[in-house]
Amino acid sequence: MVSQLLVAAVVGLGIGACLQKGRFCFVNAFRDLFAYKDTRVTKGVIAAVLVTMVFWGTAYQFGYFQGFWTPGWGLTGLVGGFVFGIGMTYAGACASGTLYRAGEGYVQYWLTLLFMGVGYVAFVVAFPTLQSTYFASLTFGEGVSLFEISPVPAGLLAIGVAVVATLVYATVLGRQYSGNERATAASARPATIVGTPIVGLQRLAAGTRAYFAGVRQAWANPVAASKRPWDPRSAALGISVFALIWFTTVSIVGVTGPEARWSGYVLSLAGVDAGSFTYWGSVLFRGAGVGVTVDMVMIAFLVLGSALAAYWSGDFSLRMPRKRRLPNAVLGGFAMGAGSRLAPGCNIGNIYSGLAELSVHSFIATVGIVAGVYVMTHWIYREVGCAI
Repeated sequence: MVSQLLVAAVVGLGIGACLQKGRFCFVNAFRDLFAYKDTRVTKGVIAAVLVTMVFWGTAYQFGYFQGFWTPGWGLTGLVGGFVFGIGMTYAGACASGTLYRAGEGYVQYWLTLLFMGVGYVAFVVAFPTLQSTYFASLTFGEGVSLFEISPVPAGLLAIGVAVVATLVYATVLGRQYSGNERATAASARPATIVGTPIVGLQRLAAGTRAYFAGVRQAWANPVAASKRPWDPRSAALGISVFALIWFTTVSIVGVTGPEARWSGYVLSLAGVDAGSFTYWGSVLFRGAGVGVTVDMVMIAFLVLGSALAAYWSGDFSLRMPRKRRLPNAVLGGFAMGAGSRLAPGCNIGNIYSGLAELSVHSFIATVGIVAGVYVMTHWIYREVGCAI
């Protein structure tokens, strides 16, 4: 137990620091893509998922893992994911982004966490009814990871999926680049189906070379570089390394599950018999009694890690929320808390960890989350419009 707590501290501090230094928020990744076609953080999210997928697939193949998290698949992922995507966009931060911004001193995101807790409690109270009327009717199959059922060795499957995903991204990038080229130069030849992914791969290669050139410059003065914001791809690599440590010693990385446990534990300290509620007692704490679990410790250290990184960088400051932003914390936080349980899972449990473990449920939930971000982004920017 002591060794797991030590791992929780190291992984939490590391992931928190990487999130803060890379400004690594899934709301920024998708909202900025839809609103401005800004892919800076989106590239980091893609890199994090694919690198982690390869790490985890290889670890699973050789038996160095502690289990997958694979809920039953069905429309619960789509519905709950959509609610969560709406909530995190309105709140202005995803589940992990809320934690690292809370660590930076934003009181607004502590309020968001509080109302996420209210959302968890509301779900727990309604769970017996939801279990029979919602989960039973909208869940179509048992949870499964493609790593578990594929005849292809998990490590090779992960590499194959990563290569295909890179080629798809290169094709989209190549078409976008070729389209811009045709729009600005009438003499430019239209891209062919063969040429388009090649153009995209060339752009990816150029971007990769520029990235590593920046990394080499950073190593020339690492102290100064550590105080500046990181490229999201650097943050993605760091997160993936700490996630591998967690995967091989504890489980996949999750955020809202441990937070929902925290809500039950805090209420138990206030005198509420949290264990008597089915969802806390039987599902989240698995009949072991309401207490502090190792993943709860990890996310507590995640907040501390982001706070330490922010302090080191000069980014830490106690910031009071503006009154007009309070509804975002209240309503957005509640929707995130409730939506993450309705799915189940948040942006970390489903998009990051879920896709990295090739969970069937998480593919569906990811569609719901991204759809929710898309709809809410268009609503927020309805007066000026969105790029996508």
